[in-house]
Amino acid sequence: MKKKKARQRRVIPGFSLSMGVTITLLSLIILIPLASILVYSLKLKPAEFIKVITDEAVLWSFATSILCALIAAIINCIFGTMLAWVLVRYDFPGKQILDGLIEIPFTLPTAVAGITLSKMYSTTGEIGKPLSKLGIEVSYTHLGLIVALIFVGIPFVVRAIQPVLQKFDVQYEEAAQMLGASPIRTFMKVIFPELRPAMLTGFGLAFARGIGEYGSVIYISGNNAKEHTQVVSYIIMQKLNYLDYGSATAIALVMLIISFLLLLFVNIVQVKQSRRTNNV
Repeated sequence: MKKKKARQRRVIPGFSLSMGVTITLLSLIILIPLASILVYSLKLKPAEFIKVITDEAVLWSFATSILCALIAAIINCIFGTMLAWVLVRYDFPGKQILDGLIEIPFTLPTAVAGITLSKMYSTTGEIGKPLSKLGIEVSYTHLGLIVALIFVGIPFVVRAIQPVLQKFDVQYEEAAQMLGASPIRTFMKVIFPELRPAMLTGFGLAFARGIGEYGSVIYISGNNAKEHTQVVSYIIMQKLNYLDYGSATAIALVMLIISFLLLLFVNIVQVKQSRRTNNV
């Protein structure tokens, strides 16, 4: 009886109270604001809704945001894996400092990052000036958008892959090498299958962050309608500035659907990885 009572004890007493507080905060912070987007969007007639989201500027902004975020997420997967590998597998002076610097995009205000990047990569900047001599312009182009999205998205990939590499048993690598496998074959057949779920999770998070990014891209993009460098978040802010709440929420609803789909993708990957780990 004593063991049974001990098992029933909870660190936080009062299930009803704690659940009520949780649901209240969840509703006030997440559910009600998201529901308001749906409510405002439904005020538009179907024809008006379709007209808003099929506007040429809106379609180009979706294409720009999704394509640039996709390219940046792919690049982040490659270099994020390299960064995680170096931080886990090697010891060198300043390793902890480098590991801490990965978190800067999380802590740095995105507007500050956007201003800094646009200045550095402009034709008069420290990095942009030599690139412009080679005929490569970064600021106020799609390339600048990709650079900014790489900056804000790479921590997601690194932090997703690091724990997997830390738990990975190097004996599998040693066994593959003893059997005559080359380093590349060892990585592709032994290491990469273990990293793939974490890499996909980091990719999904970086991609989702990139699509909805505003502060870091608003300056470096140039927001030029003719060059199609406007992003979705800028179009929404533009609609709000003109007090066009219906159009803004209609575009936001499409973004919300995309975000839910990406979240579903990340959760499916995590569930499959969890089942695979438990089976092992």
